[in-house]
Amino acid sequence: MEIAFLEAEQAAAGGEVPVGAVITDSSGAVISRAGNRVLTLKDPTAHAEMLAIRDAARILGSERLTGCDLYVTLEPCAMCAQAISFARIRRLYYGAEDEKGGGVRYGARVFSHATCHHKPDIYAGFSEQRAALLLKDFFQSRR
Repeated sequence: MEIAFLEAEQAAAGGEVPVGAVITDSSGAVISRAGNRVLTLKDPTAHAEMLAIRDAARILGSERLTGCDLYVTLEPCAMCAQAISFARIRRLYYGAEDEKGGGVRYGARVFSHATCHHKPDIYAGFSEQRAALLLKDFFQSRR
């Protein structure tokens, strides 16, 4: 999760919403890492999770990331949660919950639907206060 925070902090330094993501293989080795780059890439889908999933799929040569784990500083949105399902991510670890835009515990609750193809094991609340403070400080500085 520490690497995800580094990615989130780098995203914030670039004016992006501070969210970071890391994908590891079954042994815990880092495969890919990314921070939000929506503004930088002028791409509304350039969330940290999406970028990390794309990179891991390219590196592994497969659209399936079976056996891989995703660490992200914020609860994934519905778009990212669906991509996590399609990629068959084994475990999802996230920091702060997102009552406004989340897609796991809040909002769309993607993994709770019968039509969801795959549900990862979900572990929430990792460094939750640190993640929430990072976001709070970022948005306060923008006001």
